[in-house]
Amino acid sequence: MMNLAWKEMKKNKLKFFILGSIVFLVSLLTFVISGLANGLSEDNASLIRNMPEGQFLMSSDAEETYSMSVIDPGLRDQVISEHGGYAMSLQMGFLTDDEDRQTGVTFVHSGDHQVSNGRIILDESLQKDYQTGDHLTHEQSGTTFTVAGFVPQAKFSHAPSAFLSADDAEQITRTKASQLIFVPGSDELSVSGLTAFSKSEFLNTIPSYNAEQLSLNMIVWFLIAISGMLFGIFFYMMNVQKIGLYGILKGLGVKTRDLFRMMWTQLIIITLIALTASLSIGFSLNAVSPGDLPYLLAPATAFQLSAVFTLVGFFGATLSGVQIKRIEPLQAIRQGEV
Repeated sequence: MMNLAWKEMKKNKLKFFILGSIVFLVSLLTFVISGLANGLSEDNASLIRNMPEGQFLMSSDAEETYSMSVIDPGLRDQVISEHGGYAMSLQMGFLTDDEDRQTGVTFVHSGDHQVSNGRIILDESLQKDYQTGDHLTHEQSGTTFTVAGFVPQAKFSHAPSAFLSADDAEQITRTKASQLIFVPGSDELSVSGLTAFSKSEFLNTIPSYNAEQLSLNMIVWFLIAISGMLFGIFFYMMNVQKIGLYGILKGLGVKTRDLFRMMWTQLIIITLIALTASLSIGFSLNAVSPGDLPYLLAPATAFQLSAVFTLVGFFGATLSGVQIKRIEPLQAIRQGEV
C-alpha cells in the first residue's frame, strides 16, 4: 500500500504539493504564534514562572489582585514562622541614571534575594544600559542605589525587575506591610484572612498575562482546527474522484483497511515534510529574531503541537474516508465510467 500511495502522490504532484504547502503555512503560523505567546509569557512574568512550585498567599479582601493585597507584618511573620517561605512585594516605578535617563522597572522585595541596603540587583536585560557599580536614583523617595549585579529571566509586567532590601522597599512603598507570602511546596495552605494560589493560579490573576495568553492560545487552537478541516476536505475530494478506482481495487480483492492505510500513508508523508520544514524555520527564529521581540519557541511545546497537528489531520482524513467503506465495487465502477 505504501508503494501504491507513493505512486499516486508522484502522479498527482500538484494536488499534494498544494496540500503540503497549505499545511506548511498553517503549521508555521501556529509555531510562530506559539513562540510569541511563550515569549510574551516570559517577558510578562518570568520572575514568577521561574520560581519553584509553591503557594502564593495574598489578603482575602484583595479580590485576587496582588497590587491591592496588604498583609499585616504581624500576620506575615506568624505565617512565615509556621510554614516557612518569605514575603514579597511588587511595585512599578522608575530609576534615573546620572544622565537623567529613566528606566521603567518593577521594584521587588523578595526573601530569596538577599540585597544590602543601598544596593540593587537588576534583570539581565538592563546589562546593555548599565553595569555593576553604576548609580541609579528613585526620585520619588530620593533613594540612590548602587547596581550590585544582574540576574537572568526576572521580568514582571513586561518590565525588568529591580531587587531591593526590605528597608529600601519600605522607603519606596511607604509601608511595612507585604503584598504576598510565598511558601514553597505543593500542599495547599489554609490561613485565616489570606487566600492561597498555586503558581499557575497566581499567574492567571495577573490581568495582562491572562489576557495575552488566552488570546494567543485561542488563535493557536483555531489554526489547528483549520488544519484538520483542510485534511478532511482534501481527502474527501480526492476520494470522490477515485470512487471508480476504489471500486476496481475492491473488486480485485483489496480490503477497505488497505485503502485506509494508503490514505494514512499519504497523510503521514505530507505531514512529516510540512512539519519538518515549519519546525526548522520556527526554531531558526529563536536565533535570528531581534532582542526586543519576545519570541521563544520551546522544543517541548513545538513537538506537542506537532503531535496534535498529526492527530487532528489523521482524524480529519479518516472521517473523510468513511465513504470508502461504503463503496460497492460494481456500483463504483459504473459511477466511475459515467
